[in-house]
Amino acid sequence: MKLLIATSNKGKIREFREMLGQDRFTWTDLSEHREIPSVEETGATFRANACLKATSYAKALGLWAMADDSGLEVDAIGGTPGVHSARWAEMNHAGKGDADNNALLLKQLHDVPDEQRTARFVCALALSNPQGQIILTVRDTVEGRIIRAPRGTNGFGYDPLFYFDEFACTTAELPSEKKHEISHRGKALRRMRELMDELNLHQQG
Repeated sequence: MKLLIATSNKGKIREFREMLGQDRFTWTDLSEHREIPSVEETGATFRANACLKATSYAKALGLWAMADDSGLEVDAIGGTPGVHSARWAEMNHAGKGDADNNALLLKQLHDVPDEQRTARFVCALALSNPQGQIILTVRDTVEGRIIRAPRGTNGFGYDPLFYFDEFACTTAELPSEKKHEISHRGKALRRMRELMDELNLHQQG
């Protein structure tokens, strides 16, 4: 089965391949298809955006496509940045990219006490067949809190700020194997793999 990972984010691409199995699929991703226009993420939920991307890229390339939409919900600021996580700084005229997103979030939470800095990562996955029909969706989360300065290098996005009291470290300080075990995307990808196995989708052309 040839499967498009509908992202050009290197961190996500690596996690998809590691979690879904290198031996089960022929892989491609959006970094190899730069001629395809980006899909505008207009959905109000993570699931809606994942479905938009999976459907659009599957039809454009005539391939099975799996897309995710994931992000951070911080309770003290009303569940934002949410679906706008990747563009949070840009939307607020505070720069662009991971470092600026993290800096803005820390600024917004500056006066929030540690015990009120609860947050969760959310991941929604959608799988489309080559005709653009959504075959499977899954959603999962992981709970933590936002610390006051970045820690760790084994991650991307908000990983250096997302702290697990249970492990006394951030997501970016976890080894990859442990991160896959407990992360929102790891849990969602495992569930997606189970559902794909039940339908024998890895045997599709």
